[in-house]
Amino acid sequence: MDQEMSQGMLRLGRREFAAHEPVIMAIVNRTPDSFYDRGATFGDEPALARVEQAVAEGAAIIDVGGVKAGPGDEVSAAEEARRTVGFVAEVRRRHPDVVISVDTWRHEVGEAVCEAGADLLNDAWGGVDPKLAEVAARYGVGLVCTHAGGAEPRTRPHRVTYDDVVADVLRVTLGLAERAVGLGVPRESVLIDPGHDFGKNTRHSLEATRRLGEMVETGWPVLVSLSNKDFVGETLDRPVKERLIGTLATTAVSAWLGARVYRVHEVAETRQVLDMVATIAGHREPAVARRGLA
Repeated sequence: MDQEMSQGMLRLGRREFAAHEPVIMAIVNRTPDSFYDRGATFGDEPALARVEQAVAEGAAIIDVGGVKAGPGDEVSAAEEARRTVGFVAEVRRRHPDVVISVDTWRHEVGEAVCEAGADLLNDAWGGVDPKLAEVAARYGVGLVCTHAGGAEPRTRPHRVTYDDVVADVLRVTLGLAERAVGLGVPRESVLIDPGHDFGKNTRHSLEATRRLGEMVETGWPVLVSLSNKDFVGETLDRPVKERLIGTLATTAVSAWLGARVYRVHEVAETRQVLDMVATIAGHREPAVARRGLA
C-alpha cells in the first residue's frame, strides 16, 4: 500500500491530526518508582508543572500512568485510580483541548478515568483485560493496541522467542484493533503499537523498528514508545540517563518509516527531531529560509 494513501486522519478527543503530522505524547508518571524519573512527578504540583512544560514544548497528548511497567510493589486498581483519576480531572480543567491518555490495562481504572475526562486508553499490555476495549467503546474514546507477546503485566521477558517477531506484532495488534472497532471504538481513534521491550529482547525491538514500515502499511496509525528504553541502553551500553541520543536516533528512523505518535520523556528534543525529519521528507517547510537568498 502506498504510504501516502495509508496515512489517514487521526482523531483523539477534540483534536484532529493530519496524515503527516507527527504527534508527541508526553509521559507523566504518577508513580513513586518510575524507572526514569524515580518519582519526580508523583506529587500533584510537580506533575502539573510537567504537564504545563510538555504542552508548552509541543506535546499534544499527555499520557498519565499510575503503575510502573516493570516489577515492583503491588498496586491495586483502587490505588492506581487514586493516583490518576483526580489528576486527569485537573488536567482536563486546565487544558480543555489537550488529549489526555491514561496508561492502564485495567477496565476499572479505564472507566474511572474516562468519567474524569480521559480521551485515550493506552493499553500497553496487549489486551490482557478484554473489558478495557469495551470501556473505550462505551465512552467513545481512543485505544492503543499494543503487542506485549502475551506477557503478564509488570513482568520482564525471559527467553522469549518468535519465528517472526513482526508477523506476531501484526497478528496481535491488527486483531486487537479490529476487535476494538467491532465493539464500537471509532476507527479513526485506534492506534497500534509494536511494544518495544514488552515481551521482547533487544534484537526483537530492533527488528520491530527496522520493519516498522510493515505496520505503517496496514493503514492504522502507529504509536512508538521508545524513550530511554532498555533496547536503546543495551544497543549502546548506556544507563537510563544516557540514552537520549539513542532514543532520538530511533525516533528519527521511526519518523522516516511513518510512525505517527511518539511517547516520550524529552518533548523539546523530540519536537526538533520530528520537525527535521518532516521537513526533509517534504511535509513541512523550514522555520526560516535565508541562506543564499540575500
